[in-house]
Order: sequence, then C-alpha cells, then structure tokens
Amino acid sequence: MKRQVYLSMKSLEEAQNIFLSRFGPGQKTGVTRVKAEESHGRITAEPVFAKRSAPSYHASAMDGIAVKAEQTYGATERAPITLSLDTDATWVNTGQPLPKPFNAVIMIEDVHMMDDGHVEIRSSAYPWQHVRKVGEDIVATQLLFPQNHSIRPYDIGALISGGAFSLNVRKRPRVIIVPTGSELIPHEDIAEGEPLGEGRIVEYNARVLAALVRESGGIPLVHPIVSDSEKDIKNVLRKCVDSEADMVIINAGSSAGSKDFTVHAIGEMGEVLVHGVAMMPGKPTILGIVEGKPVIGNPGYAVSAALSFEQFVKPVLYAFQGITPPKKPTIAVHPTRDIPSKVGIEEFLRVNIGMVGDHYVATPLARAAGSITTLTRAEGIIRIPALSEGISQGQKTVAELLVDEEALSNTVVIIGSHDMALDILGDEVKRSSGHVRISSGNVGSLGGLLAIRKGTCHMAGSHLLDTETGEYNLSYIKRYIPNMDVMVFHLVLRDQGLILKKGNPKGIESVRDLVREDVMFVNRQGGSGTRVLFDYKLSQAGISSDKIKGYDHEEFTHMAVAVDILSGAADCGMGIHAAAKALDLDFVPIEQEQYDLIIPSRMLDQPNIQSALGAMRSDNFRKRVAALGGYDPSRSGERFAEVKSEQDRNVEP
Repeated sequence: MKRQVYLSMKSLEEAQNIFLSRFGPGQKTGVTRVKAEESHGRITAEPVFAKRSAPSYHASAMDGIAVKAEQTYGATERAPITLSLDTDATWVNTGQPLPKPFNAVIMIEDVHMMDDGHVEIRSSAYPWQHVRKVGEDIVATQLLFPQNHSIRPYDIGALISGGAFSLNVRKRPRVIIVPTGSELIPHEDIAEGEPLGEGRIVEYNARVLAALVRESGGIPLVHPIVSDSEKDIKNVLRKCVDSEADMVIINAGSSAGSKDFTVHAIGEMGEVLVHGVAMMPGKPTILGIVEGKPVIGNPGYAVSAALSFEQFVKPVLYAFQGITPPKKPTIAVHPTRDIPSKVGIEEFLRVNIGMVGDHYVATPLARAAGSITTLTRAEGIIRIPALSEGISQGQKTVAELLVDEEALSNTVVIIGSHDMALDILGDEVKRSSGHVRISSGNVGSLGGLLAIRKGTCHMAGSHLLDTETGEYNLSYIKRYIPNMDVMVFHLVLRDQGLILKKGNPKGIESVRDLVREDVMFVNRQGGSGTRVLFDYKLSQAGISSDKIKGYDHEEFTHMAVAVDILSGAADCGMGIHAAAKALDLDFVPIEQEQYDLIIPSRMLDQPNIQSALGAMRSDNFRKRVAALGGYDPSRSGERFAEVKSEQDRNVEP
C-alpha cells in the first residue's frame, strides 16, 4: 500500500475551531433524573427550584428563653426586669420551634435564674432576636441552581433542604475507546513482571484515555484491541457509531503510515474534517464526523494521545454537557537552559518546576512523544507558539501547572549527573517529610555546576574526576563556580564500568576491546562525569576516540545506555553497575567513583534542603541504595568539603 500523506495540515487553533464549531448547543447529551444524594459532579439540565422553605417554621437560633420583645424594653443592669416562666417566657433549645406568641430569644448566658419560677433579664431584646425565621435560608419556589451548573458536595445539602430530592441532569457522554495495533497485548493477559515477546507491546493508552474521559464527566467504554486491518477497523467503527455512544476514539492508526486505516474508514463513512495538526506531540490527530457523531483518530504515542485528548476530546465532552472546561492555572517560569523549537509547530514541552530563590525555574524533560513518564514526572507544560524558534534561558515564559502551586515551593531542584540513588532519595524525602519533593534534571555533571552558578537549582549532582590529582569535583567547582560559597556533601561511592549484553557474548574485558570492528559502543553526553572518566581511561590506554564505533552515539542517563545494550542498539556502554543489574546485564568494573551533591552555602539552612540531607543520612536510604548494587552509601549525607568563593580565598591569611 502507498504511504498516504497528511491532508491539509491545520494549525492547532484552526483545527479546534473547525472541530468544535460542528458541535453546538443542539449536540448536548440527553436528560436523566437522579437522586439529590447521587448528583455530585452532575450537570443540571434545567433550572432547579426549591419546593419548600428552609427553615419551614420560626426556629430558635440559641439555647435560652423565648420572650415577647416588647415586654423586655427598658431592662438594664440597674433596672432589671423579672419575667414569669409560666406566662412571660419559656425555655427553648437551638432548632426548636418558637412558641406563640413569643417573637424573640434571649441567650441562656444573659438570663439570671431566680428560685420562684421567675427569671431576671438585664438587657432588652428586639423582635426576632436569635430567631431563624421561615425561609431565612431558602424560600419555596426560589431558584436554587440554574441549568448547566455542576453540582458540588454542599449543593446537595441545599437540594435536600429545599425539598428537591431529585433533579434532571445531563446524561454523561458515552465514549467508546478503540485501541488498534496487531502488536498490542491486553495487560490483563500477562502476569506482573512477565517478559513480553519480541515485537509485543502492552496496551495502556486506552486506560489512560478512559481515566481522562471520567475526569471530563464522561463514561468510557473500552473496546477490545483491534488488529491492523482496514476491514476490522471499518467494522468496529460502524458498530460503534450505530451504538448509543456519543463519541468514538480510535487510538493509534492515525499517522501517515501505510497501515493507518482510520482516516479511510472515517472518510468512507462520514467526513474527515482535519488530518494532521501542527502541534507536537499530537501531529497525527484525525478529526471527523460519522452520522453526526465526533470520531477522533487519536495518536498512538502515549504523550501525543493525552495532549490530543486535552485539545480536542475534552472540550467536546464538556460542550455536550453544556459547560466549558476549567482553565489550568499558570505561573511565570525561567527556563534553566535555551529551548529551541521547530517553527510552524506549536510545541507542548513538559517541564520540572521548582522555586529557587524568588522565582520559579523550569527544566525541560525529554521530548519523546512515546514516553509517558515525561507526563508523570512533569510539574508543568510550556506551550511554545508555532511562530517561535524557541525560548531563551533569560526569557520569562508561562507554564501550565499540572500540580498545585503550593507543591512547587516545597520542591528541591537537583540538576546535574544522572544517578539512580536520586530516585530513592526522592521517595525517602517524600516518605519522611510528607510534603518535600525532589525534582531532578539530567544534564551531566558540568551542566549541574553551571546551573548552580546561574541560580537555577538548589543542588547539583556531580562526579567530575580531576585526572591530574585523582580528586573529584573540587577543582571543577573552583573553576566553574568561582564567585560562590558552596558546600559539598557525599551522596554515594559507585562502581563505574562497561555495561555488556548478558553473558558477554563478544568477550569484552576492557576499554582496549572497544576498538574492535565487531563492537558497537554507546557513550554518555559531553560534560557528564561518566564521559570525563571514560575519556581519561582511553587516554591512559593510548586509544583515540575515533577508533571506537559509536563514540558519538550519546545518551543522557545510565539507564538509557543500559536499554541501548539490552535492545541490541549497542554491544557495550559506560555506566554504573546498578543500571546493569536493573536490566540483568553483565558488568566489567573499571573505577569506583565519588558522586557528590553541591549546595550553595546560602541555601543550606532552608528546611527543604535539611529534609533532603536528613533523608540521605537515614539508615533506610542507605539500605535501599546498597540493594541496587554497585554502591557504597556508608557516608551518604556527610559534609565532604566547603569551597569558598574566589574572593574569599584571596583574602584568607
């Protein structure tokens, strides 16, 4: 089959306008009646009026005595008035009906008891004092809620109090989600941790989309997986459109590949409105209508699927219910580095966010559209306009928040070299403090030191070897952070070496074997401590880097290196023992190195920083890190050195 091309690519705004304009007020879902106590989150389909007043009688608002206000006039401390409990007053409790002919209540604290069935009052009452009159809260026939109102928990109290024990609400939109792909396996069909066969992928996009449908007030109906067959997709689409569903989402099968049949199915049965949107991730989105129902060809990559849902499916689901989606809160952020972007495509960049000093900083996460963890780890999304070439580091921009803003002030931002112990640290800090969070960005050791210098993080993770002295980090700190006092704390000692395929089939024993023609290497990025160590070992062995196949193939984390080797993209790579162990790969140790955290001295007393240091020193953290393999955490959290600024060093005696 010939590869199809995208029909006329639309901008995000144009695609939204085309799609949403086809679903006006007449497209709202039907009406159903629900009990008041079951109405939370439902949308009223018509105005709701009170059927009774509340309270429905004059009620005492205080414990005390009911009186006739006019009989109390003139009472003072010097001229008290005595009332008979038989004729002039009577005891009442809060909520009790006010007996006739009384019209006021005096609090019990202001009543002086006498021994002969009388009471004495020393201040006068006014009519209806401390009395809840009929209809004070709700008057029968008054409007409780207009149509298109979302019922909140306390609204239920008003409904029941006003006698509206049931109400008409919009039916929840029913959305059929159809996952497609011959390579997909239902997660129910495999055991936890069971390895997948080659070329098989566990399906989870449909479950993510189902949760997003529920969050948008709809009812998700997940269809069994459909194979990559034009006939099967057409048959399923016909069945879905003929059902009581209000919308159909076909996940995957929505790009320009030779086996993407969704656009043909929609075009034959209805109308394709948009095929391809100038957004990233989410470009392959298809928007169509079949028999008056919206049909969305949702991209197969996880992040693309989620962002396409947010931009197109969610607004329609809310429109069906007569309401508009809530706007996400936004904050101003400063990127921690320059962020280039492709002109002509609106990009949704996932970022980590934390408050450093008096402003928020945003560290970009990987742009991979298939990496669901870029959403689970993100605190926000920066939208880069289609006409922009990107955002510079010094440029303030806006981020849509995915977490509460309060959480950002409790975030410790760690930028620098990747290490698996940081993930353990994040969990331990959260466990021990309950509110402090760790946000880490992997830019290499040198990148971490530069982030400290620029004030865009709280800590930098570094393991830079001074090849002349054999010392770690200190000489680099003095060189790259000359004008700042910093403290250096041990995180771990860790084993660095060569990560190899299980069983070491090519018999790789040292860096000298990497020059062989049959060995493909994968490297860490320039500026990383691992790269510095590797280059040093090459120098010691007298090996030129251009003799190594794959030297320029770079990854940003130890786990990415290990995955390349597991997948067969490389035979060998430089990384830590823990990454090899995690994926059951072989490992040849080369060096035990020192990994430290560098913290500006001025930040050391901050409670969040102290929480992180306390977690690093804990027995639980050390035990968990040691269990990863290849780590010595016996000195975790200990202060290793204090490095004064160059100015301070110059004035020392």
